[in-house]
Amino acid sequence: MDPDFFNAFAQPSTLDQFLTEDVIAKGEKRKLIKPTSSNNPKLEELKLFLTEWINRTLKEEHIVVKSLEEDLYDGLVLHHLLENLGSLKLDVDKIALTEKKQQQKLTVIMEAVAKCLQLEESQLKWSVESIMAKDLLSTLHLLVAIAKHFEPSLALPPNVQVETITIETTSGGLKTSNAVECITENKENIEAQSRDDAFDELFSCAPDKQDAVKKAVLQFVNQHVGKLGLNVRDIKSQFSDGVILLLLIGQLEGYFLNLRNFFLNPASTTEMLHNVNLALDLLADGGLLNFPVNSE
Repeated sequence: MDPDFFNAFAQPSTLDQFLTEDVIAKGEKRKLIKPTSSNNPKLEELKLFLTEWINRTLKEEHIVVKSLEEDLYDGLVLHHLLENLGSLKLDVDKIALTEKKQQQKLTVIMEAVAKCLQLEESQLKWSVESIMAKDLLSTLHLLVAIAKHFEPSLALPPNVQVETITIETTSGGLKTSNAVECITENKENIEAQSRDDAFDELFSCAPDKQDAVKKAVLQFVNQHVGKLGLNVRDIKSQFSDGVILLLLIGQLEGYFLNLRNFFLNPASTTEMLHNVNLALDLLADGGLLNFPVNSE
């Protein structure tokens, strides 16, 4: 038997459960949160956040969740949550008492979630079986996906990561592999993605909307560099050598750039790149640029 299996499960109770219960069929894989991550403060914060979010959302229905794994496995809470958040009418009974009925109910719910989130089966980080098995990792992935889709402004605890172990039964015994898995995204990555999405949305707009934005930007630029007797007509061509950008920064920040520090009339690509790099450095130093920009 793989020695990593014993190392990963330092808590005897967890190990005994896997050795005494037939929880993994031959050829099946199960991914679990290591006990070493079970007391992770960020993980506990996320669990508490999601529990309070569910209880707040279902307050009028007098539903109280105390344990994410224990209270969501039968589909009842998920059913109410989806109906409340997405006004989804699911063709299943509210209460499913038998295991067979619970599995049928969860199947309908999981199909509805995948359809709403527009996810293929290969993209799902949960399954009917894992939710019914009260798997915490799958339950967290499912709830985070639902929260992000139906309440995108919800401030989920960022950068929650856990150590996981994947267990597979083979003819030679138990095979394991370890990894670190992200449950929520890094906050900086989310902010960068938001900026990217905003510009992607802008450039996917109709040409008349883009023209309106360009006109507004030109008006803003000329309002400030016009004090220096300059006039910008084309953003792409007149900003390419960095001169207008440097002068604009100087006007906005209220300081004078020494002419010896940049090329007022750049005569080569090297001099243009010098200007642009200086402008980017000034923006970064002023805390106005916290993501990389290719000066070229």
